[in-house]
Amino acid sequence: MTAPLHPDCIALLELVKASGRPRFDTMEPLAARAQYAAGRNVVQPPSPDVAEARDLRLKSGVAARLYRPLGSTPDQILPGLVFAHGGGWVFGDLDTHDHLARSLANGSGCAVLAVDYRMAPEHIFPAAVDDMAEAVRFAADNAAALGIDPARLAVGGDSAGGNLSAVMALMSRDGTLPPLRFQLLMYPATDMTATHESYQRFTEGLPLVAAGMHWFRNLYIPDAAQWTDWRASPLRAASLANTPPAFVLTVGHDPLCDEGREYAARLEREGVRVTHLHAADILHGALTMCAIIKPALELIETAARALKEGMRA
Repeated sequence: MTAPLHPDCIALLELVKASGRPRFDTMEPLAARAQYAAGRNVVQPPSPDVAEARDLRLKSGVAARLYRPLGSTPDQILPGLVFAHGGGWVFGDLDTHDHLARSLANGSGCAVLAVDYRMAPEHIFPAAVDDMAEAVRFAADNAAALGIDPARLAVGGDSAGGNLSAVMALMSRDGTLPPLRFQLLMYPATDMTATHESYQRFTEGLPLVAAGMHWFRNLYIPDAAQWTDWRASPLRAASLANTPPAFVLTVGHDPLCDEGREYAARLEREGVRVTHLHAADILHGALTMCAIIKPALELIETAARALKEGMRA
């Protein structure tokens, strides 16, 4: 049984309804992307101050932004989080997730390298995977210049970013990426086949419903034969054993709920140290809607604390 929505989530839904804006999956992708970006100032609070926010470029030209937490000094060597934003592999950028990236930096004491990976439909799978892999290597190879400890690197992200982060953790485990200390997975997509029961529960009335996830998936991975590739569906990997310790956040009103919960359970079953937090009355996307959904601020703080502890271990 699904818990009732938190009143703040209901307020968000009423705001969306009053705005009259169409659902993303009924729009052309570029128009939907612009609508998503335009909503940032309505649903997010002002971004907190950090000690530094510096725009960078990876060797390939992919944009990134380095955040150093408030209270850190320029010569201080910090743990590092390579951060992948959410948005269904179609939306999102450094600015739409600026508040979340800064909050994670301040709350964890980590330097955060946020990555503006290439998105669909212009760049389909596995472009985003390749860009995030490049970013992890960049963080390790340029650790001294970034003020990061290469022995204390983590990956993390929300939704599509959680998917990419789980894939990076598997690649690190397999030796194709530098060692990682932690994975921070916030309502991650883990199975592109979209066959979990929560897809049947959430078909209307939410910012993300089953039809929306199908739309995102089909733009990102138009070839259905690739949906079971573990780089698209980390839940389909043969083994999750020996991946880094994890924090997994799932939310109750979310078509991704069941696959996220299964991923956390499978990590634990296969011997990975995992903390799983399930926010039963919260909807997908809340972490970037926390001007309205106030409990999301506490969820961000909890995730940041888990990252901080994971980097100490």
